[in-house]
Amino acid sequence: MKFTCFATLVLCGAAAFGPLALAAQPQTSGETYPTKPIRLVVPFAPGGPMDILSRAIGEKLTARLGQQVVVDNRGGASGTIGAEIAARAAPDGYTLLAGHSGTHVVNVTLFPKLRYDPIKDFAPITLTATLPMALVVHPSLPARSAAELVALAKAKPGEINFATASSGGPTHMAAVLFKTMAGINIVHIPYNGNAAALNDVIAGRVQMMFSNLLTSTPLARAGKLRILAISTGKRTQQAPELPTIAEAAIPGYDYTPWFAMFAPAATPRPIVQLLNIEIKHALENPEMRQRFGREAVDLTTSTPEELGALIRSEIPKWRKVVKESGAKVG
Repeated sequence: MKFTCFATLVLCGAAAFGPLALAAQPQTSGETYPTKPIRLVVPFAPGGPMDILSRAIGEKLTARLGQQVVVDNRGGASGTIGAEIAARAAPDGYTLLAGHSGTHVVNVTLFPKLRYDPIKDFAPITLTATLPMALVVHPSLPARSAAELVALAKAKPGEINFATASSGGPTHMAAVLFKTMAGINIVHIPYNGNAAALNDVIAGRVQMMFSNLLTSTPLARAGKLRILAISTGKRTQQAPELPTIAEAAIPGYDYTPWFAMFAPAATPRPIVQLLNIEIKHALENPEMRQRFGREAVDLTTSTPEELGALIRSEIPKWRKVVKESGAKVG
């Protein structure tokens, strides 16, 4: 689907998810958007939940927009490399970023010299998902519940390691909150990507981590991992047998990371609005909801304004958590 650009900024359309005509400032006479492939920067390695969800959204957008959406994995430095690339791209709608609560909230505190501003350098488009984190351990670890894990960590301070997909990301922040609220000493082992971190937990080189149900559930079913609890304040409908950390070990514990889509700041408002509508359409697809719902990924959307407000509210909240925990990058 292509959308004609007119001089006046008007959005035309019938139903919420029906054909829409996009009116944006033309770059050249008669140009339509999109007229070429769109790059979707994923600031983490392939194989993780953000990569999986981004590729699924990209496939739906490709079919709807009539131009290929190409996923560009630019992992490293807790997502800051890919986020900076997207922030510095031309604000023309042809570079997007799949960000999350790490790239746009936690990194502000973890990186004193962050080379992008999560508020000033991006145009929020929409939330895409929230997901509970699963507290997983290697089957050989003598802990069959979150309470037993806390007791074991207190009995052996500094002897239990936890893997993370990156410093500052959801896998790290879930563990930081767990460590701080439980009052335990566990050692951080950062990796470049969720797949690499999980592989070392499966191999027994690291004893535990916070992963996500999307990738950890099949491994638990195969006996390669043991899931002790989930990070959210309430049990998930997709795995109601799993207790929350709050009910099993640490009252008040609640961590629900989110994913979202962004464009560079100054991207024309009509393009942002179009992408908001089309990404929402992709996420409402029954096939998408069934696929990700099986693994407890809650596909969700927002207005650009709601996403911007969420980021502004969470930065001070997580600044306090990070500083109190002493968490550092690297």
